[in-house]
Amino acid sequence: MTTPHPGLSESPFLVAARGGQPAHTPVWYMRQAGRSLPEYLKVREGIGMLESCMDADLVTEITLQPVRRYGVDAAIFFSDIVLPLKAVGVDLDIKPGVGPVVASPVRTLADVEAIPDLVPEHVPYISQAVRQLVAELGATPLIGFAGAPFTVASYLVEGGPSKEHARTKAMMFGAPDVWDALMRKIAGIAAAYLRIQVEAGASAVQLFDSWAGALTPADYRDSVMPHSQRVLAGAGELGVPRIHFGVGTTNLLGLMGEAGADVVGVDWRTPLDRAIPLVGDRVVQGNLDPTLVFAPTEVMTARAAEVIEAGRAARGHIFNLGHGVIPSTDPGQLTALTEFVQSYPR
Repeated sequence: MTTPHPGLSESPFLVAARGGQPAHTPVWYMRQAGRSLPEYLKVREGIGMLESCMDADLVTEITLQPVRRYGVDAAIFFSDIVLPLKAVGVDLDIKPGVGPVVASPVRTLADVEAIPDLVPEHVPYISQAVRQLVAELGATPLIGFAGAPFTVASYLVEGGPSKEHARTKAMMFGAPDVWDALMRKIAGIAAAYLRIQVEAGASAVQLFDSWAGALTPADYRDSVMPHSQRVLAGAGELGVPRIHFGVGTTNLLGLMGEAGADVVGVDWRTPLDRAIPLVGDRVVQGNLDPTLVFAPTEVMTARAAEVIEAGRAARGHIFNLGHGVIPSTDPGQLTALTEFVQSYPR
């Protein structure tokens, strides 16, 4: 394990993530590393998404860009939800305007068994990038990142993004042995991927479940939650705070906390005053509507103040958007929002 920077213990983000009282409300943004930044578009020019994620120097630069520009309280490791699958040899690509596309979708037990487990030798560029980042970031923590089993499974089963997740649910309901094997495989890969990042120096992790909102609480609890628990338990053994975030998961927030989260991310659809009772004695993260950065600055900051005030009722609060930064966002608005949150009276 990399020796942590001595200043990390006072990081507002890490203090808040552990339920302490930080010097100010910490703030970072999902998808802050990328899309809306002109400097990101410049360094990514002509380079594919997965290719970018496999270049340690490029990952380092992209991850650092929003920290330099905004002065946020944490960096989020620049990667993609399907990168670990690509690393172990799954034939997939990220097509612009579409998303991850899998050449041979998973249908059978044999398809699952053909997917190798992830070992550090598959991703030397990840360890290298994390080490480089930790050296550059100093007292600013780095958040490691992995896709949650249900979301990654959906890409593998559907062959790409899906709105209905019909094939995914058909496997979950109709071929539970294949489903369980697939989820165990992906959970093992995600746990290994997070371990690699933490052992190289990441100070916290986020498990990101883009599609879990498509599930009922009963189906989530029975067929998905045990596998997310395994990933989060593995990160917990490493002693780092664990953030669990899903999109459209109002009906799952309590279960997502029970799965092993220290911090439950809340998307913008659920007001924090409704979310906090659901997650119990846990820190909350969120949850300004990402479109509010397109409103006048005074409207955006007024709504941000409401989010901060609502967050006071939780064990702790990390300010974020309720989903990722929209590509057409004006970086100047995020600078103003960051300054507002960090200077807001405790």
